[in-house]
Amino acid sequence: MKELLYAITEDLVEDKASIKIVEDEPNEEGVIVFHLSVAPDDMGRVIGKQGRIAKAIRTIMRAGAAKNNLKVAVEID
Repeated sequence: MKELLYAITEDLVEDKASIKIVEDEPNEEGVIVFHLSVAPDDMGRVIGKQGRIAKAIRTIMRAGAAKNNLKVAVEID
């Protein structure tokens, strides 16, 4: 799942070296939280207008996780 998030993000940003993804252990509900951080200049590209890109990223991640019987959440820091 971490690779999927990285693949999506690297196409959106200019500074690919600044992409950092931290994966938390599953919480009591079994949800794995991914913390995504990018360069401040690329933050708008990842969030998008009215959060549409961020919402799309979260939807794709949930769909990929559902195929593997996982629950994920993406937080953009």
